[in-house]
Amino acid sequence: MKIICHKSVLQKGVAIVSKAVSNKTTMPILACILIRAQNGVISMTANDMELAIETIIDGTIEEEGMLALEAKIFSELVRRLPDNQVTISSDASCTTEITCEKSRFHLSGLSGEEFSSLPAIESASQLTISQFTLKEMIRQTIFSIDENASNKQMAGELLEVKQDELRMVSLDGHRISIRKIQLKQPFPPVRVTIPGKTLNDVSKILSGDNESEVILSFTHNHVVFQFEQTVVVSRLVEGQYFKIDQMINSDHETEIVVNKKDLLNCIDRATLLIKESDKKPIIMNISDQSMEVKLKSSIGTMNEEIDIEKHGRDIMIGFNPKFLIDALRVIDDEMIHLYLINAKAPCHIRDEQQSYLYLILPVAFSSF
Repeated sequence: MKIICHKSVLQKGVAIVSKAVSNKTTMPILACILIRAQNGVISMTANDMELAIETIIDGTIEEEGMLALEAKIFSELVRRLPDNQVTISSDASCTTEITCEKSRFHLSGLSGEEFSSLPAIESASQLTISQFTLKEMIRQTIFSIDENASNKQMAGELLEVKQDELRMVSLDGHRISIRKIQLKQPFPPVRVTIPGKTLNDVSKILSGDNESEVILSFTHNHVVFQFEQTVVVSRLVEGQYFKIDQMINSDHETEIVVNKKDLLNCIDRATLLIKESDKKPIIMNISDQSMEVKLKSSIGTMNEEIDIEKHGRDIMIGFNPKFLIDALRVIDDEMIHLYLINAKAPCHIRDEQQSYLYLILPVAFSSF
Protein backbone atom coordinates (compact mmCIF):
# COMPACT_ATOMS: atom_id res chain seq x y z
CA MET A 1 0.00 0.00 0.00
CA LYS A 2 1.14 3.54 -0.68
CA ILE A 3 -0.83 6.72 -0.07
CA ILE A 4 -0.05 10.44 0.05
CA CYS A 5 -2.10 12.96 2.03
CA HIS A 6 -1.60 16.19 3.95
CA LYS A 7 -0.63 15.99 7.61
CA SER A 8 -3.73 18.03 8.68
CA VAL A 9 -6.07 15.62 6.86
CA LEU A 10 -4.34 12.61 8.35
CA GLN A 11 -4.38 14.10 11.83
CA LYS A 12 -8.10 14.88 11.66
CA GLY A 13 -8.90 11.34 10.53
CA VAL A 14 -6.80 9.83 13.30
CA ALA A 15 -8.49 12.04 15.91
CA ILE A 16 -11.95 10.91 14.75
CA VAL A 17 -11.36 7.16 14.72
CA SER A 18 -9.13 7.08 17.82
CA LYS A 19 -12.26 7.39 19.94
CA ALA A 20 -13.08 3.78 19.04
CA VAL A 21 -9.63 2.37 19.85
CA SER A 22 -9.58 -0.03 22.79
CA ASN A 23 -7.34 1.15 25.63
CA LYS A 24 -7.58 -2.10 27.56
CA THR A 25 -7.31 -5.19 25.42
CA THR A 26 -5.31 -8.39 25.15
CA MET A 27 -5.86 -8.37 21.38
CA PRO A 28 -3.23 -6.14 19.71
CA ILE A 29 -5.40 -5.60 16.62
CA LEU A 30 -8.05 -3.77 18.72
CA ALA A 31 -5.40 -1.21 19.68
CA CYS A 32 -4.83 -0.39 16.01
CA ILE A 33 -6.17 1.93 13.35
CA LEU A 34 -6.89 0.33 9.99
CA ILE A 35 -5.87 2.31 6.91
CA ARG A 36 -7.54 1.04 3.75
CA ALA A 37 -6.84 2.29 0.22
CA GLN A 38 -9.23 0.62 -2.17
CA ASN A 39 -11.44 1.59 -5.11
CA GLY A 40 -10.09 5.13 -5.13
CA VAL A 41 -11.02 5.76 -1.48
CA ILE A 42 -8.77 6.14 1.57
CA SER A 43 -10.50 5.25 4.80
CA MET A 44 -9.47 4.93 8.45
CA THR A 45 -11.25 2.62 10.88
CA ALA A 46 -11.09 1.71 14.57
CA ASN A 47 -13.21 -0.88 16.35
CA ASP A 48 -13.21 -1.92 20.03
CA MET A 49 -16.11 -4.36 19.44
CA GLU A 50 -18.55 -2.03 21.24
CA LEU A 51 -17.96 1.10 19.17
CA ALA A 52 -16.66 1.30 15.60
CA ILE A 53 -15.82 4.45 13.64
CA GLU A 54 -14.87 4.79 9.99
CA THR A 55 -14.01 8.03 8.22
CA ILE A 56 -12.90 8.82 4.66
CA ILE A 57 -9.95 11.15 4.12
CA ASP A 58 -8.66 13.01 1.06
CA GLY A 59 -5.43 11.84 -0.51
CA THR A 60 -3.76 10.10 -3.41
CA ILE A 61 -3.54 6.33 -3.75
CA GLU A 62 -0.39 5.16 -5.51
CA GLU A 63 -0.78 1.52 -4.51
CA GLU A 64 -3.92 -0.07 -3.11
CA GLY A 65 -3.91 -2.15 0.06
CA MET A 66 -4.64 -2.03 3.75
CA LEU A 67 -2.63 -1.87 6.93
CA ALA A 68 -3.21 -1.75 10.71
CA LEU A 69 -0.96 0.48 12.82
CA GLU A 70 -0.82 0.74 16.60
CA ALA A 71 -3.03 3.76 17.32
CA LYS A 72 -1.14 5.41 20.16
CA ILE A 73 2.25 5.66 18.48
CA PHE A 74 0.72 6.41 15.08
CA SER A 75 -1.41 9.28 16.38
CA GLU A 76 1.51 10.80 18.33
CA LEU A 77 3.78 10.47 15.31
CA VAL A 78 1.28 12.15 12.98
CA ARG A 79 0.73 14.97 15.46
CA ARG A 80 4.45 15.75 15.56
CA LEU A 81 5.15 15.57 11.84
CA PRO A 82 5.89 18.76 9.86
CA ASP A 83 2.84 20.48 8.39
CA ASN A 84 3.22 19.09 4.88
CA GLN A 85 2.48 16.11 2.64
CA VAL A 86 2.86 12.69 4.28
CA THR A 87 3.60 9.46 2.44
CA ILE A 88 2.67 6.12 4.02
CA SER A 89 3.84 2.94 2.33
CA SER A 90 4.02 -0.69 3.44
CA ASP A 91 5.36 -3.95 2.04
CA ALA A 92 4.01 -7.50 2.16
CA SER A 93 5.36 -8.02 5.69
CA CYS A 94 3.49 -4.86 6.91
CA THR A 95 6.73 -3.00 7.55
CA THR A 96 5.62 0.61 7.15
CA GLU A 97 7.54 3.71 6.11
CA ILE A 98 6.15 7.14 6.96
CA THR A 99 7.91 10.13 5.41
CA CYS A 100 7.27 13.87 5.63
CA GLU A 101 9.82 16.39 4.36
CA LYS A 102 13.12 15.16 5.81
CA SER A 103 11.55 12.94 8.46
CA ARG A 104 11.42 9.20 7.86
CA PHE A 105 10.03 6.57 10.25
CA HIS A 106 9.73 2.81 10.03
CA LEU A 107 7.00 1.03 12.01
CA SER A 108 5.87 -2.57 12.30
CA GLY A 109 2.26 -2.95 11.28
CA LEU A 110 -0.29 -5.75 11.32
CA SER A 111 -2.18 -7.27 8.44
CA GLY A 112 -5.44 -5.53 7.70
CA GLU A 113 -6.99 -8.95 7.18
CA GLU A 114 -6.96 -9.44 10.97
CA PHE A 115 -8.99 -6.30 11.56
CA SER A 116 -12.70 -6.41 12.40
CA SER A 117 -14.34 -3.95 10.04
CA LEU A 118 -17.66 -2.23 10.70
CA PRO A 119 -20.48 -4.72 11.18
CA ALA A 120 -22.98 -4.94 8.35
CA ILE A 121 -26.13 -3.23 9.62
CA GLU A 122 -29.58 -3.58 8.11
CA SER A 123 -31.50 -0.80 9.81
CA ALA A 124 -35.10 -1.26 10.85
CA SER A 125 -35.72 2.51 10.97
CA GLN A 126 -33.97 5.82 10.27
CA LEU A 127 -34.08 9.36 11.59
CA THR A 128 -32.58 12.51 10.05
CA ILE A 129 -31.84 15.66 12.05
CA SER A 130 -29.34 18.50 11.88
CA GLN A 131 -25.91 18.08 13.40
CA PHE A 132 -26.50 21.20 15.49
CA THR A 133 -29.69 19.79 17.01
CA LEU A 134 -28.15 16.44 17.94
CA LYS A 135 -25.03 18.05 19.38
CA GLU A 136 -27.15 20.41 21.49
CA MET A 137 -29.45 17.66 22.76
CA ILE A 138 -26.46 15.61 23.87
CA ARG A 139 -24.88 18.63 25.57
CA GLN A 140 -28.08 19.39 27.44
CA THR A 141 -28.54 15.87 28.84
CA ILE A 142 -25.25 13.95 28.94
CA PHE A 143 -24.14 15.28 32.34
CA SER A 144 -26.86 13.29 34.12
CA ILE A 145 -25.59 9.84 33.20
CA ASP A 146 -23.70 7.69 35.71
CA GLU A 147 -20.88 5.88 33.91
CA ASN A 148 -20.00 3.86 37.06
CA ALA A 149 -23.53 2.71 37.91
CA SER A 150 -24.15 -1.00 38.38
CA ASN A 151 -27.35 -0.50 36.36
CA LYS A 152 -26.11 -0.12 32.77
CA GLN A 153 -29.19 1.89 31.81
CA MET A 154 -27.85 4.77 33.94
CA ALA A 155 -24.64 4.75 31.88
CA GLY A 156 -26.65 5.46 28.74
CA GLU A 157 -29.33 7.78 27.44
CA LEU A 158 -32.82 6.98 26.27
CA LEU A 159 -33.53 8.10 22.72
CA GLU A 160 -37.24 7.94 21.98
CA VAL A 161 -39.20 8.85 18.86
CA LYS A 162 -42.99 9.15 18.88
CA GLN A 163 -44.49 10.43 15.65
CA ASP A 164 -42.83 13.83 15.09
CA GLU A 165 -41.32 14.16 18.58
CA LEU A 166 -37.78 13.22 19.60
CA ARG A 167 -36.90 12.91 23.27
CA MET A 168 -33.55 12.22 24.96
CA VAL A 169 -33.41 11.31 28.65
CA SER A 170 -30.62 10.66 31.16
CA LEU A 171 -30.64 9.99 34.90
CA ASP A 172 -28.22 9.02 37.65
CA GLY A 173 -30.47 8.35 40.64
CA HIS A 174 -30.33 11.94 41.91
CA ARG A 175 -31.59 13.84 38.88
CA ILE A 176 -33.27 13.45 35.51
CA SER A 177 -32.52 15.47 32.38
CA ILE A 178 -34.97 15.55 29.48
CA ARG A 179 -34.65 17.37 26.16
CA LYS A 180 -37.44 17.25 23.60
CA ILE A 181 -37.81 18.61 20.05
CA GLN A 182 -40.39 18.56 17.28
CA LEU A 183 -39.22 16.85 14.11
CA LYS A 184 -40.02 18.12 10.63
CA GLN A 185 -42.01 14.98 9.86
CA PRO A 186 -43.24 11.82 11.59
CA PHE A 187 -40.83 8.88 11.92
CA PRO A 188 -41.37 5.25 12.93
CA PRO A 189 -41.36 4.73 16.72
CA VAL A 190 -37.98 4.19 18.37
CA ARG A 191 -37.04 3.53 22.01
CA VAL A 192 -33.37 2.63 22.56
CA THR A 193 -30.65 3.22 25.13
CA ILE A 194 -27.39 4.54 23.67
CA PRO A 195 -24.17 4.31 25.73
CA GLY A 196 -23.12 7.66 27.14
CA LYS A 197 -19.58 7.17 25.85
CA THR A 198 -20.90 6.80 22.31
CA LEU A 199 -22.90 10.02 22.57
CA ASN A 200 -19.92 11.87 24.04
CA ASP A 201 -17.69 10.70 21.21
CA VAL A 202 -20.26 11.50 18.52
CA SER A 203 -20.79 14.97 19.98
CA LYS A 204 -17.06 15.70 19.75
CA ILE A 205 -16.94 14.65 16.09
CA LEU A 206 -20.07 16.52 14.96
CA SER A 207 -19.38 19.92 13.42
CA GLY A 208 -22.54 21.38 14.94
CA ASP A 209 -23.48 22.96 11.62
CA ASN A 210 -27.21 23.67 11.40
CA GLU A 211 -27.16 23.06 7.64
CA SER A 212 -25.47 19.63 7.84
CA GLU A 213 -27.49 16.55 8.68
CA VAL A 214 -26.84 13.33 10.54
CA ILE A 215 -28.71 10.11 9.76
CA LEU A 216 -29.44 7.80 12.70
CA SER A 217 -30.28 4.18 11.89
CA PHE A 218 -31.47 1.65 14.45
CA THR A 219 -31.58 -2.11 14.79
CA HIS A 220 -32.34 -4.25 17.82
CA ASN A 221 -28.67 -4.23 18.81
CA HIS A 222 -27.00 -1.24 17.15
CA VAL A 223 -27.29 2.46 16.39
CA VAL A 224 -25.53 3.98 13.37
CA PHE A 225 -24.63 7.67 12.95
CA GLN A 226 -23.81 8.78 9.39
CA PHE A 227 -22.62 12.31 8.69
CA GLU A 228 -20.25 13.92 6.21
CA GLN A 229 -17.47 11.36 5.59
CA THR A 230 -17.89 9.46 8.88
CA VAL A 231 -19.86 6.43 10.08
CA VAL A 232 -20.17 5.53 13.77
CA VAL A 233 -21.62 2.16 14.78
CA SER A 234 -22.34 1.43 18.43
CA ARG A 235 -23.94 -1.38 20.36
CA LEU A 236 -27.05 -0.40 22.27
CA VAL A 237 -27.45 -0.96 26.01
CA GLU A 238 -29.46 -4.12 26.54
CA GLY A 239 -32.67 -4.07 28.54
CA GLN A 240 -35.57 -1.66 29.03
CA TYR A 241 -35.01 1.93 30.13
CA PHE A 242 -36.75 3.29 33.22
CA LYS A 243 -40.40 4.33 33.01
CA ILE A 244 -39.59 8.02 33.09
CA ASP A 245 -43.13 9.35 32.79
CA GLN A 246 -44.08 7.60 36.03
CA MET A 247 -41.28 9.44 37.85
CA ILE A 248 -42.43 12.91 36.86
CA ASN A 249 -45.21 14.70 38.70
CA SER A 250 -46.27 18.09 37.39
CA ASP A 251 -47.99 19.03 40.69
CA HIS A 252 -46.42 21.88 42.63
CA GLU A 253 -47.12 24.13 45.61
CA THR A 254 -44.60 26.83 44.70
CA GLU A 255 -43.47 28.32 41.41
CA ILE A 256 -40.63 30.80 41.16
CA VAL A 257 -39.35 32.73 38.16
CA VAL A 258 -35.73 33.84 38.41
CA ASN A 259 -32.99 35.21 36.18
CA LYS A 260 -30.89 32.21 35.23
CA LYS A 261 -27.59 34.08 35.12
CA ASP A 262 -28.16 35.63 38.57
CA LEU A 263 -28.95 32.25 40.13
CA LEU A 264 -26.08 30.47 38.39
CA ASN A 265 -23.53 33.10 39.41
CA CYS A 266 -24.79 33.05 42.99
CA ILE A 267 -24.46 29.27 43.30
CA ASP A 268 -21.09 29.34 41.57
CA ARG A 269 -19.83 31.83 44.18
CA ALA A 270 -21.12 29.61 46.96
CA THR A 271 -19.09 26.63 45.74
CA LEU A 272 -15.90 28.52 46.61
CA LEU A 273 -16.63 27.58 50.23
CA ILE A 274 -17.03 23.86 49.55
CA LYS A 275 -14.13 21.41 49.65
CA GLU A 276 -14.21 18.41 47.34
CA SER A 277 -14.59 16.12 50.37
CA ASP A 278 -17.54 18.15 51.69
CA LYS A 279 -21.14 17.37 50.81
CA LYS A 280 -22.57 20.65 51.95
CA PRO A 281 -25.92 21.59 50.42
CA ILE A 282 -26.91 25.01 49.24
CA ILE A 283 -30.09 26.16 50.99
CA MET A 284 -32.79 28.22 49.31
CA ASN A 285 -35.16 30.08 51.58
CA ILE A 286 -37.99 31.26 49.33
CA SER A 287 -40.43 33.85 50.62
CA ASP A 288 -42.33 36.82 49.23
CA GLN A 289 -40.44 38.19 46.21
CA SER A 290 -36.91 37.19 47.18
CA MET A 291 -34.89 34.03 47.54
CA GLU A 292 -32.19 33.83 50.19
CA VAL A 293 -29.36 31.51 49.17
CA LYS A 294 -27.29 30.22 52.08
CA LEU A 295 -24.36 27.89 52.61
CA LYS A 296 -22.29 26.94 55.65
CA SER A 297 -19.08 24.93 55.51
CA SER A 298 -15.79 24.49 57.40
CA ILE A 299 -14.34 27.29 55.28
CA GLY A 300 -17.03 29.86 56.02
CA THR A 301 -20.61 30.95 55.38
CA MET A 302 -22.39 32.65 52.51
CA ASN A 303 -25.69 34.50 52.38
CA GLU A 304 -27.10 36.22 49.29
CA GLU A 305 -30.51 37.44 48.20
CA ILE A 306 -31.88 37.14 44.66
CA ASP A 307 -34.97 38.85 43.30
CA ILE A 308 -37.64 36.40 42.16
CA GLU A 309 -41.27 36.24 41.16
CA LYS A 310 -43.05 33.77 43.43
CA HIS A 311 -46.43 32.07 43.21
CA GLY A 312 -47.59 29.82 46.04
CA ARG A 313 -46.24 28.87 49.44
CA ASP A 314 -42.99 29.83 51.14
CA ILE A 315 -40.45 27.02 51.22
CA MET A 316 -36.93 26.26 52.43
CA ILE A 317 -35.13 23.52 50.50
CA GLY A 318 -31.56 22.23 50.07
CA PHE A 319 -29.72 20.96 46.98
CA ASN A 320 -26.38 19.64 45.87
CA PRO A 321 -25.03 22.82 44.21
CA LYS A 322 -23.29 20.86 41.43
CA PHE A 323 -26.61 19.42 40.24
CA LEU A 324 -28.13 22.89 39.97
CA ILE A 325 -25.07 24.30 38.19
CA ASP A 326 -25.03 21.45 35.66
CA ALA A 327 -28.64 22.09 34.70
CA LEU A 328 -28.46 25.88 34.67
CA ARG A 329 -25.39 25.94 32.44
CA VAL A 330 -27.14 24.18 29.56
CA ILE A 331 -30.37 26.20 29.65
CA ASP A 332 -30.38 29.03 27.13
CA ASP A 333 -33.42 30.91 28.49
CA GLU A 334 -32.85 34.20 30.28
CA MET A 335 -35.61 33.58 32.84
CA ILE A 336 -36.29 30.11 34.22
CA HIS A 337 -39.18 28.52 36.12
CA LEU A 338 -38.64 26.32 39.20
CA TYR A 339 -41.54 24.21 40.49
CA LEU A 340 -41.49 22.91 44.09
CA ILE A 341 -43.80 20.90 46.36
CA ASN A 342 -41.96 20.60 49.68
CA ALA A 343 -38.45 20.20 51.12
CA LYS A 344 -38.43 16.46 50.41
CA ALA A 345 -39.89 16.42 46.90
CA PRO A 346 -37.95 16.95 43.65
CA CYS A 347 -37.54 20.36 42.07
CA HIS A 348 -38.57 20.70 38.43
CA ILE A 349 -36.90 23.23 36.14
CA ARG A 350 -38.80 23.44 32.87
CA ASP A 351 -40.11 25.81 30.24
CA GLU A 352 -43.76 26.22 29.31
CA GLN A 353 -43.45 23.99 26.23
CA GLN A 354 -41.49 21.41 28.27
CA SER A 355 -38.83 21.30 25.56
CA TYR A 356 -36.49 20.76 28.49
CA LEU A 357 -37.07 19.42 31.99
CA TYR A 358 -34.55 18.96 34.78
CA LEU A 359 -35.66 17.10 37.89
CA ILE A 360 -33.33 17.41 40.89
CA LEU A 361 -33.79 15.62 44.21
CA PRO A 362 -33.34 17.79 47.32
CA VAL A 363 -30.97 16.94 50.17
CA ALA A 364 -31.42 17.15 53.92
CA PHE A 365 -29.90 20.12 55.70
CA SER A 366 -29.57 21.75 59.12
CA SER A 367 -31.00 25.26 59.44
CA PHE A 368 -28.65 28.05 60.43
